[in-house]
Amino acid sequence: MNPLRVAIADDHPVFRHGLRALLGSVPDVDVVAEAATGEQAVEVAVDQSPDVVLLDLHLPGISGIEACRRIREAAPQVRVLVLTMFDDDSSVFAAVRAGAMGYLVKGADQDEILRAVRAVASGEAIFGPAIAHRIMEYFSTRSLDAHRLAFPHLTDREREVLGLLAEGLDNQTIAGRLGLSGKTVRNHCSNIFAKLQVADRSQAIVRAREAGLGERRPD
Repeated sequence: MNPLRVAIADDHPVFRHGLRALLGSVPDVDVVAEAATGEQAVEVAVDQSPDVVLLDLHLPGISGIEACRRIREAAPQVRVLVLTMFDDDSSVFAAVRAGAMGYLVKGADQDEILRAVRAVASGEAIFGPAIAHRIMEYFSTRSLDAHRLAFPHLTDREREVLGLLAEGLDNQTIAGRLGLSGKTVRNHCSNIFAKLQVADRSQAIVRAREAGLGERRPD
C-alpha cells in the first residue's frame, strides 16, 4: 500500500519538526508538505492533495477554522485533523462545523496522534477522550442551552450582545434593544472580541453564526 500523505500546518517550527520526525518514523506515513500560516495550509491542501492535513487553529493570517472551511470547500477529498492547544467548547464545535474530521489537543501521546492520522485518513471521525465526552454530552443533553455551551467564557449579557451583533444590529440599535448606553455596549463588544480572540466585529459575527446565533427576530 502507498503511504498516507500528510501535511503539517503549524506556526511553530520546532513543533513542526518534532511532528515531522514522529510521522516520518513510521513506514506508512509520508509528510509531503508543511505550512506556517492559514493561507499556506489551504494552498498546500489544494496543490499537494494530501490525505490528511494536521492543522493548528492558532495560525497567522486566516484562522485555522477558516483554513479548515476553505480546505473542505476547495479540496473536499482532503481530511482535516486539528491538533491544537485550544480545548474550549467554542473552538471544538467551530472546527467540527468547519469540516474537521478529528480534534486532538497538543500533549496527546505519539500513539494517539498516529492512530488519529490513520483513522481520519480512512474516513473515521476521531476525537481525544475528553473532547469526545463533551461532544456526546452536547448532543445528548437537550435541556442545556447550546449557545451557553458554545461560549462558556462569556457572561449572559455578553452572549446577548453577541447574538444581536450576529443579527446584524449596530451598537446604537443594540443599546436601545437592551436599555443600555452606547458606551456600555462598546465595552461589552470589546470584552467579547478579547474573549473570542477575534480582531473585529466581522470576525465575532462569524464565530457567533458558526455557533447558531444570528437568526433575525421581529422587532
